[in-house]
Amino acid sequence: MIRVGIVGGAGYTAGELLRLLIHHPDTRIAFIQSNSQAGLAVSDIHSDLAGNLNIRFDKDISTEVDVIFICSGHGKSRSFLENNTLPDRVKIIDLSSDFRLLEDSEGFVYGLPELNRETIIASNKIANPGCFATAIQLALLPLAKQHLLKSEVHVHAITGSTGAGQQPGPNTHFSWRNNNVSIYKPFTHQHLGEIYQSIKQCQPIFESGINFLPLRGNFTRGIFASLYMSCPLEIEVIQTLYAKFYETHPFVHILSNNPALKQVVNTNKCYLFLEKHEGKLLVISTIDNLIKGASGQAIQNMNLMFGLTETTGLQLKGSAF
Repeated sequence: MIRVGIVGGAGYTAGELLRLLIHHPDTRIAFIQSNSQAGLAVSDIHSDLAGNLNIRFDKDISTEVDVIFICSGHGKSRSFLENNTLPDRVKIIDLSSDFRLLEDSEGFVYGLPELNRETIIASNKIANPGCFATAIQLALLPLAKQHLLKSEVHVHAITGSTGAGQQPGPNTHFSWRNNNVSIYKPFTHQHLGEIYQSIKQCQPIFESGINFLPLRGNFTRGIFASLYMSCPLEIEVIQTLYAKFYETHPFVHILSNNPALKQVVNTNKCYLFLEKHEGKLLVISTIDNLIKGASGQAIQNMNLMFGLTETTGLQLKGSAF
């Protein structure tokens, strides 16, 4: 049984992690740390866990665990590790952006299983990818692997309100977000760094650029990304290329019909759809930002690190309605 500790346990990603872990057959939750909620019952904050999890938030951590998931905000994971000495045997999966880029990685492996599965298996420290980054990379990596990204890539991707985290802000409260759509951080979103890094891991010479327009959606969860670029290949060749790339990856599926966001919500799946319009290739990529884009992918990484079947605890069913 894998003993699990969670740091920063009061936020959305930690709550999603707990919902998945309580049904995982090979894990036991040892502690859930939170500076802001220490002493409170976990179900006081994550109210849907009432009756499933009888445990309180701790102020401190325990080292009597096998793996620690760090769910603190961006910029806080590095500080946590500087101030807490963990035994070498304890594996770490960080859900923040602190260690995703190579120049900041400090021994962390970038945890996109469809790109780095074998390295993840051998690693003790994983930097979990960002949600937008996951959706966009899964749409592009098969092309990059064949050095076929030779033009600018244009990306529109819309995310649910949970992508902004649990801390309320002027652009997250209901009266602003409901019945509303807006663009934010055009061309400068923080996930671009890790996207470029992964593309160049597959295709070292990529100089055309990615034009990324992120949008805030008026729904709770999920990411719907549409990408287009120039591509001379016939659609049948492209579909075969994608199918071959993902044939051993259980959570990525190439669809023959244009997907809807609800098909992947509450699952660890990524659905991809490919279509040619004259010389332009359209790729649609859909994921749940809290599962495949965060906590589900973190458990997928844990499974690989501990030698479990990759899908263990993640055989979740979504809904088209």
